Amino acid sequence: MIVTSVSLRDVRSYARLELSLEPGLVLVTGPNGAGKTNLLEAVHVATQGLSFRTRQDAQLVRRGATEASARVRGHRAGSPLEPEVRLSTGEQKRIRLNGALLASAEELRRRIDALVFTPDRLAVVKGGPAARRAYFDRVLTRALPARADLPTAYAAAVGQRNASLRRLGAGLSEPDALGPWTERVVSLGTELVAARHRVLELLSQPFAERADELGLRGATLAYEGEPPTREALEARLQRDLERGTTGVGPHLDEIRVLAADRDLRSFGSQGEQRLTVLSLLLAEAELLVANGAGAPLLLLDDALSELDADRRRLLSTRLGTIGQTLVTATGAEALPLAPAQLLAVTPGEVRVG
Repeated sequence: MIVTSVSLRDVRSYARLELSLEPGLVLVTGPNGAGKTNLLEAVHVATQGLSFRTRQDAQLVRRGATEASARVRGHRAGSPLEPEVRLSTGEQKRIRLNGALLASAEELRRRIDALVFTPDRLAVVKGGPAARRAYFDRVLTRALPARADLPTAYAAAVGQRNASLRRLGAGLSEPDALGPWTERVVSLGTELVAARHRVLELLSQPFAERADELGLRGATLAYEGEPPTREALEARLQRDLERGTTGVGPHLDEIRVLAADRDLRSFGSQGEQRLTVLSLLLAEAELLVANGAGAPLLLLDDALSELDADRRRLLSTRLGTIGQTLVTATGAEALPLAPAQLLAVTPGEVRVG
């Protein structure tokens, strides 16, 4: 999506904001605490239906207000798009796209792709396996839209099997009651493992290319885990009954991120971990374009810090080839190339530079 205008009312530090945006690379500058991240967050709320910083919608409403709204106008492949999200401290949020009320934020995210980098996203590399599973499952929902419901459906099946295990362990149900949920976990788990392998297959080449371009050599992705089987689940049934949880399946698998056979979680520097997450984001953007979804909106918060001048130049050049990117920095000198648009942020205001 290309965003042409942003309209905010009582979102975070912005009481009122009407802003026009240019396609290409938009640099958002300002001192720490001025509201740069708030601006990117508001655009994310408008296009994705939720914040990338909190799941508490009330926290997005400016202090002293009871309602807020975030709306953007833009287009994708020539078709106009106007998503709007209205927030309240006392009611559920309301989401519209081109005037039509949507049932959920998930429905909005199926229509508009936006990819985010924040320093917290380094957890994708340096965090535990759960962080990587969650990240690549989000990629799965965008890259394989026909399989978008699979991670949620599998998680629900595991939850139901766990509940059945606890009832059985407490003597509140018969052993036969567990069977259907075991079959469901096996079936959906097998599909999920296959879908994850497919996503890694699609990402591997563009990820390696973008990482190599940024100076991270030999970057690869490796899936560790096998599809669950009835035999494997039955072999550990007693342990599962004791713990009340399912101990085999893709909810426990690992996805390793490597560079020249080094596991970057344990043996990567902070800079390498940052390059890895940025390379994954660029690879996913290329994958979405190749799949015909169009260029996603990129929102990069503090992505340029900790990168040397050459890498900032390489990253800036690559971002300039993607539809539209909003990237924050404390000063314009952080970007070696001239942006399509420069925005200067002061508390509660944005000025076109």
